[in-house]
Amino acid sequence: MNLNCNIRITMICLLFIINFSTVNSQTKLKIVDKTVRFGMRATQLRNIDVVIVHSVFNASGGDIYDIDLIINQFSRYHVSSHYVIGRDGIIYQLVKEKNVSFHAGQSSLPDGRKGANSSSIGIELMDSVGDAPTELQIRSLTALVKDIESRYHIKYVLRHSDIAPGRKTDPWNMNWEDFLKRIGRQDSIRNLKIDSFIRKPLQPISKTPYSL
Repeated sequence: MNLNCNIRITMICLLFIINFSTVNSQTKLKIVDKTVRFGMRATQLRNIDVVIVHSVFNASGGDIYDIDLIINQFSRYHVSSHYVIGRDGIIYQLVKEKNVSFHAGQSSLPDGRKGANSSSIGIELMDSVGDAPTELQIRSLTALVKDIESRYHIKYVLRHSDIAPGRKTDPWNMNWEDFLKRIGRQDSIRNLKIDSFIRKPLQPISKTPYSL
Protein backbone atom coordinates (compact mmCIF):
# COMPACT_ATOMS: atom_id res chain seq x y z
CA MET A 1 0.00 0.00 0.00
CA ASN A 2 2.77 2.41 0.91
CA LEU A 3 4.65 1.60 -2.28
CA ASN A 4 1.55 2.29 -4.38
CA CYS A 5 0.99 5.57 -2.56
CA ASN A 6 4.57 6.62 -3.17
CA ILE A 7 4.26 5.78 -6.85
CA ARG A 8 1.05 7.78 -7.14
CA ILE A 9 2.57 10.77 -5.35
CA THR A 10 5.61 10.61 -7.61
CA MET A 11 3.41 10.53 -10.73
CA ILE A 12 1.34 13.47 -9.49
CA CYS A 13 4.52 15.46 -8.83
CA LEU A 14 5.86 14.66 -12.31
CA LEU A 15 2.60 15.73 -13.94
CA PHE A 16 2.67 18.99 -11.97
CA ILE A 17 6.24 19.70 -13.05
CA ILE A 18 5.42 18.99 -16.70
CA ASN A 19 2.33 21.18 -16.64
CA PHE A 20 4.17 23.98 -14.84
CA SER A 21 6.99 23.84 -17.38
CA THR A 22 4.50 24.03 -20.24
CA VAL A 23 2.75 27.04 -18.74
CA ASN A 24 6.05 28.69 -17.97
CA SER A 25 7.30 28.20 -21.53
CA GLN A 26 4.16 29.87 -22.84
CA THR A 27 5.06 33.01 -20.91
CA LYS A 28 8.34 33.33 -22.82
CA LEU A 29 8.74 35.75 -25.69
CA LYS A 30 6.42 35.12 -28.59
CA ILE A 31 8.18 36.08 -31.80
CA VAL A 32 6.61 36.13 -35.26
CA ASP A 33 8.88 34.84 -38.02
CA LYS A 34 9.21 37.30 -40.93
CA THR A 35 12.54 36.09 -42.29
CA VAL A 36 13.99 38.13 -45.17
CA ARG A 37 16.79 37.33 -47.62
CA PHE A 38 17.93 40.90 -48.30
CA GLY A 39 19.74 43.54 -46.27
CA MET A 40 21.73 40.88 -44.44
CA ARG A 41 24.77 38.61 -44.67
CA ALA A 42 24.86 35.01 -43.52
CA THR A 43 27.69 34.21 -41.12
CA GLN A 44 28.82 31.15 -39.22
CA LEU A 45 30.38 32.87 -36.22
CA ARG A 46 30.40 36.45 -34.94
CA ASN A 47 30.91 38.15 -31.60
CA ILE A 48 27.66 39.83 -30.51
CA ASP A 49 28.11 42.39 -27.75
CA VAL A 50 25.94 45.35 -28.79
CA VAL A 51 22.20 46.03 -29.05
CA ILE A 52 21.08 49.03 -31.09
CA VAL A 53 17.55 50.47 -30.94
CA HIS A 54 16.05 52.28 -33.95
CA SER A 55 12.77 53.76 -35.19
CA VAL A 56 11.01 52.85 -38.44
CA PHE A 57 7.76 53.58 -40.26
CA ASN A 58 6.31 53.04 -43.72
CA ALA A 59 6.38 56.21 -45.82
CA SER A 60 5.39 54.57 -49.10
CA GLY A 61 1.62 54.83 -48.83
CA GLY A 62 -0.87 52.91 -46.73
CA ASP A 63 -0.65 52.12 -43.03
CA ILE A 64 2.60 53.58 -41.71
CA TYR A 65 2.78 50.82 -39.11
CA ASP A 66 2.08 47.81 -41.35
CA ILE A 67 4.86 45.25 -40.93
CA ASP A 68 4.64 43.92 -44.49
CA LEU A 69 4.79 47.42 -45.97
CA ILE A 70 7.78 48.21 -43.76
CA ILE A 71 9.51 45.03 -44.95
CA ASN A 72 8.79 45.97 -48.59
CA GLN A 73 10.34 49.35 -47.90
CA PHE A 74 13.41 47.71 -46.37
CA SER A 75 13.80 45.61 -49.52
CA ARG A 76 13.91 48.72 -51.73
CA TYR A 77 16.70 50.23 -49.65
CA HIS A 78 18.53 46.89 -49.17
CA VAL A 79 18.44 47.20 -45.39
CA SER A 80 16.92 45.14 -42.59
CA SER A 81 16.91 44.63 -38.85
CA HIS A 82 17.01 41.57 -36.66
CA TYR A 83 13.74 42.54 -34.98
CA VAL A 84 10.85 44.94 -35.48
CA ILE A 85 8.40 45.67 -32.64
CA GLY A 86 4.86 46.67 -33.62
CA ARG A 87 2.71 49.26 -31.90
CA ASP A 88 0.84 46.45 -30.17
CA GLY A 89 4.07 44.99 -28.79
CA ILE A 90 4.30 42.10 -31.25
CA ILE A 91 7.91 41.17 -31.96
CA TYR A 92 8.79 40.25 -35.55
CA GLN A 93 12.11 38.59 -36.42
CA LEU A 94 13.51 39.39 -39.87
CA VAL A 95 17.10 38.16 -39.53
CA LYS A 96 18.54 35.40 -37.36
CA GLU A 97 20.79 36.74 -34.65
CA LYS A 98 23.78 34.75 -35.89
CA ASN A 99 23.64 36.64 -39.20
CA VAL A 100 24.64 40.24 -39.89
CA SER A 101 21.77 42.65 -40.49
CA PHE A 102 22.40 45.92 -42.37
CA HIS A 103 20.73 48.25 -39.88
CA ALA A 104 23.37 50.61 -38.49
CA GLY A 105 25.04 52.16 -41.54
CA GLN A 106 28.14 54.26 -40.99
CA SER A 107 28.67 54.08 -37.26
CA SER A 108 31.17 54.20 -34.42
CA LEU A 109 30.90 52.46 -31.05
CA PRO A 110 32.01 54.07 -27.76
CA ASP A 111 35.13 51.89 -27.68
CA GLY A 112 36.22 53.14 -31.11
CA ARG A 113 35.10 50.24 -33.26
CA LYS A 114 33.72 51.21 -36.66
CA GLY A 115 30.80 49.58 -38.43
CA ALA A 116 28.43 48.33 -35.74
CA ASN A 117 26.60 45.84 -37.95
CA SER A 118 29.17 43.09 -37.50
CA SER A 119 28.85 42.91 -33.71
CA SER A 120 25.31 44.10 -33.02
CA ILE A 121 21.66 43.09 -32.92
CA GLY A 122 19.34 45.71 -34.37
CA ILE A 123 15.84 46.31 -33.02
CA GLU A 124 13.39 48.64 -34.77
CA LEU A 125 10.44 50.25 -32.98
CA MET A 126 7.52 51.21 -35.21
CA ASP A 127 7.46 54.92 -34.47
CA SER A 128 7.26 58.27 -36.30
CA VAL A 129 7.53 62.02 -35.82
CA GLY A 130 3.97 62.24 -34.55
CA ASP A 131 4.07 59.36 -32.07
CA ALA A 132 6.04 58.05 -29.14
CA PRO A 133 6.66 54.34 -28.57
CA THR A 134 3.71 52.69 -26.84
CA GLU A 135 3.95 51.12 -23.41
CA LEU A 136 3.41 47.72 -25.05
CA GLN A 137 6.40 48.35 -27.29
CA ILE A 138 8.61 49.37 -24.39
CA ARG A 139 7.61 46.28 -22.43
CA SER A 140 8.39 44.02 -25.39
CA LEU A 141 11.67 45.83 -26.03
CA THR A 142 12.64 45.45 -22.38
CA ALA A 143 11.83 41.73 -22.39
CA LEU A 144 13.64 41.17 -25.69
CA VAL A 145 16.79 43.01 -24.60
CA LYS A 146 16.87 41.14 -21.29
CA ASP A 147 16.51 37.87 -23.20
CA ILE A 148 19.38 38.82 -25.50
CA GLU A 149 21.50 39.78 -22.48
CA SER A 150 20.87 36.34 -20.99
CA ARG A 151 22.45 34.72 -24.06
CA TYR A 152 25.32 37.06 -24.90
CA HIS A 153 27.78 39.23 -23.02
CA ILE A 154 26.31 42.59 -24.04
CA LYS A 155 28.71 45.48 -23.57
CA TYR A 156 26.47 48.26 -24.91
CA VAL A 157 22.76 48.94 -25.34
CA LEU A 158 22.64 52.02 -27.54
CA ARG A 159 20.42 54.26 -29.63
CA HIS A 160 21.07 54.67 -33.33
CA SER A 161 21.83 58.30 -32.55
CA ASP A 162 24.57 57.23 -30.12
CA ILE A 163 26.55 55.49 -32.86
CA ALA A 164 25.83 58.02 -35.63
CA PRO A 165 25.56 61.41 -33.86
CA GLY A 166 24.73 64.31 -36.14
CA ARG A 167 23.49 61.88 -38.79
CA LYS A 168 20.73 60.05 -36.94
CA THR A 169 18.31 60.99 -34.16
CA ASP A 170 16.30 57.82 -33.55
CA PRO A 171 14.69 56.20 -31.65
CA TRP A 172 12.30 59.12 -31.81
CA ASN A 173 10.25 60.47 -28.91
CA MET A 174 11.47 57.74 -26.58
CA ASN A 175 12.28 58.15 -22.90
CA TRP A 176 15.68 56.49 -23.05
CA GLU A 177 16.52 57.07 -19.40
CA ASP A 178 13.39 55.21 -18.30
CA PHE A 179 14.22 52.32 -20.64
CA LEU A 180 17.76 52.02 -19.29
CA LYS A 181 16.35 51.81 -15.79
CA ARG A 182 13.97 49.03 -16.87
CA ILE A 183 16.82 46.91 -18.17
CA GLY A 184 19.00 47.62 -15.14
CA ARG A 185 21.57 49.81 -16.86
CA GLN A 186 21.35 52.91 -14.69
CA ASP A 187 25.12 53.32 -14.89
CA SER A 188 24.81 53.93 -18.63
CA ILE A 189 22.79 57.09 -17.99
CA ARG A 190 25.82 58.89 -16.56
CA ASN A 191 27.87 57.98 -19.62
CA LEU A 192 25.49 59.44 -22.19
CA LYS A 193 27.11 62.17 -24.24
CA ILE A 194 23.83 63.78 -25.26
CA ASP A 195 21.83 65.87 -22.80
CA SER A 196 18.26 65.06 -23.88
CA PHE A 197 16.76 61.58 -23.55
CA ILE A 198 13.84 62.45 -25.85
CA ARG A 199 14.67 62.26 -29.54
CA LYS A 200 12.77 63.57 -32.56
CA PRO A 201 13.66 63.19 -36.24
CA LEU A 202 15.50 66.15 -37.72
CA GLN A 203 14.44 65.44 -41.29
CA PRO A 204 10.92 65.58 -42.76
CA ILE A 205 9.02 62.35 -42.23
CA SER A 206 8.72 61.66 -45.97
CA LYS A 207 12.51 61.60 -46.32
CA THR A 208 13.32 59.31 -43.40
CA PRO A 209 11.23 56.15 -43.85
CA TYR A 210 13.91 53.97 -42.29
CA SER A 211 16.69 54.56 -39.81
CA LEU A 212 19.86 53.37 -41.63
